[in-house]
Amino acid sequence: MHMSAVRAAIADAARLVVMPAGTAKLTCTGYVPDAVSAPHFVVGEYSVEYDKAMGRALDEAEFTCRVLVGRVDDRAGQELLDALLDGSGPASLKAAIEAARGAPGEYALGGLAHDLRVTRIQGYRWYEHNGIQYVGAELIIRVIGQGDTGP
Repeated sequence: MHMSAVRAAIADAARLVVMPAGTAKLTCTGYVPDAVSAPHFVVGEYSVEYDKAMGRALDEAEFTCRVLVGRVDDRAGQELLDALLDGSGPASLKAAIEAARGAPGEYALGGLAHDLRVTRIQGYRWYEHNGIQYVGAELIIRVIGQGDTGP
C-alpha cells in the first residue's frame, strides 16, 4: 500500500458526508495541516503491521483520524460532532468512509487497498490545534492491502 495515497483517499471519502442544514461544509485533509477550517476531518497518525501473509502479500494499517468542530457554543458543537460520529445516516463519517470499500469483489479506496473498516471512536474531548480549541474525537480506521506496490 502507498500510505500517502491511502490517506488522501480516506480524506476524499470523508468529504462525501452530507452536513446538517445550516452548518459549514466539512473540510478534509489526508495529512495533519498547520491550521484547520472547522469542521475538519484529518487523517493523522498510522501504524502498520507488515507481512500479515507470506511473500509481502498483506499488510494491515491502522489510521487515527480526527474530526474537529468549532466551539460556537458547547451544545451546538457537540451535537454536530455527534451527527458526524453516528454509525449511519447522511452525516455519518463511518458510512461515508466505508462506502469507499467498493462493491463485492472490488478493491477499496479506488484500488489502493483490499478492504477497510472504521473500527471505533475514541477520545471524545476538547482538542487544541495551532492554539485554537475544538471539540472533537478520533476515528480508528483499519485498512488491509498488498504489502508490496500492488493494491
